[in-house]
Amino acid sequence: MVALIGGLVLAYLAGTFPTALIIGRRVGTDPTLAGSGNPGASNVYRLSGRRAGVIVGLIDVLKGAIPTAIALAVAGRPEAHAVWLAAVIGHVWPITRKFRGGKGMATAGGGGIVLGPFVGIACALLFFGIVKFGRVAALGSLSIAVAYPIVSAIVGRPGWEIAVSSGVAAILFIRHQSNIRRMLRPEESTHTG
Repeated sequence: MVALIGGLVLAYLAGTFPTALIIGRRVGTDPTLAGSGNPGASNVYRLSGRRAGVIVGLIDVLKGAIPTAIALAVAGRPEAHAVWLAAVIGHVWPITRKFRGGKGMATAGGGGIVLGPFVGIACALLFFGIVKFGRVAALGSLSIAVAYPIVSAIVGRPGWEIAVSSGVAAILFIRHQSNIRRMLRPEESTHTG
């Protein structure tokens, strides 16, 4: 139990790592003060270019993938799912930034691919397809948040895993409320995130 609590705390702290702020400021932009104000890869991409956005996205993926992979190797699937959830919560609600973080998509995706490579890759392809043809990044993000638990159920994952991935999806929907409102008003821009 002590080891699990320690793992959850470390995963949460990994999630709080301010990737977008560090990279954004290195290239001369504070993503919390410009663009959408979101400290995430999409906003950094818009403000600072492809390279900076990709770097932020990759590091944010690792924030979910590395703690989840360690927990999976050391403890098992239940603990790895708990660590995945903790990393996403750390990214979305970081105590270091008054609980105002990013939208969690990349961090959730990193842990999701570790826990279900087939499901994660299928969802990544869905995301890129929707963004390519629909031109709306937030719609792609929300689509894979919904798809991950559904595909997990289709491939026969146990109910508790589906419940955890549904919880992660709920967090992503909470953080994408502003995007959802814009899409319903059809004011959503091509790269909202």
